[in-house]
Amino acid sequence: MTQPDSAVYRFDAIGAPWRIDTAEPLSANIVQAINARIDEFDRTYSRFRPDSLVTRINTTPGVWTLPADAPALLNLYRWLYERTDGAVSPLVGERMENLGYDSAYSLTPRTTSVRVPSWDDAISWDGETLTTVRPVLLDVGAAGKGYLVDIVAGILLDHGIGSFVVDASGDLLHRGDAPLSVALEDPRDATRAIGVYELQNAALCASASNRRAWGNGLHHIIDGITGVPTASVIAAWAIAPTTLVADGLATGLFFRGAAVFAADAPAEAVADPSTSSISTSTATTDFQYVRMFATGSVEYSRNLNGEMFT
Repeated sequence: MTQPDSAVYRFDAIGAPWRIDTAEPLSANIVQAINARIDEFDRTYSRFRPDSLVTRINTTPGVWTLPADAPALLNLYRWLYERTDGAVSPLVGERMENLGYDSAYSLTPRTTSVRVPSWDDAISWDGETLTTVRPVLLDVGAAGKGYLVDIVAGILLDHGIGSFVVDASGDLLHRGDAPLSVALEDPRDATRAIGVYELQNAALCASASNRRAWGNGLHHIIDGITGVPTASVIAAWAIAPTTLVADGLATGLFFRGAAVFAADAPAEAVADPSTSSISTSTATTDFQYVRMFATGSVEYSRNLNGEMFT
């Protein structure tokens, strides 16, 4: 994926390769601002860092004041949680560690299992503070990387860069006059595509069960109700105004059909990074999608701005 006549900045962040395509090379101060903001985000939300806020929350129950970026993320999680009856949950962290996806990357399931706690039994969120009644290990992997893409895009916009592509290993945000053709990788064969999407001034996020997979059917997409990896859907793509929403929907589509998400989402989550303020509590969820089942069948939006090969 490269835009014509573009400069490319490549780096690793939050455990994944990233690239930013712009018309001109990024200046040193923009790169510094991006790196510093990513580190700040990681220090807050990483469950793999001993110095993160998430790690501290897992140590001591109490009332926690979260950073200013938290409302968009947690409000979206609550929306996804409600629409999937708890299948998409930020409380799967302990269960993921229990299955072997831990800070040491042991990839070895433990002999005893743990249950994913319900939101209302374990935490409460009032839009500013998070109250925990027991140690809980948050995991924002279902939408966090997408949200960080939006944050990085905001830095680019603040520095006057209006045309770019941010690609965080499957989480894409495009801004510019020329559309970007994105191949939809077949999760059964990485050398093949099941379709092509024409992305322009929107976000596209992909999620697949063959990524971050280990052992006997284990992967990172955990059902918060059953506590086991989902099996019927093997890949999902979502296109939305922001990468936060697209990332969250790409996970939600593993558990529920698209109609469930055709409702109002938190306004903070669907706002363009260049938008100055949000005055309403909700905004319409405008998205397209593709999802692929273990049977090989594919379901997608009628208005999909692309071509499917299967």
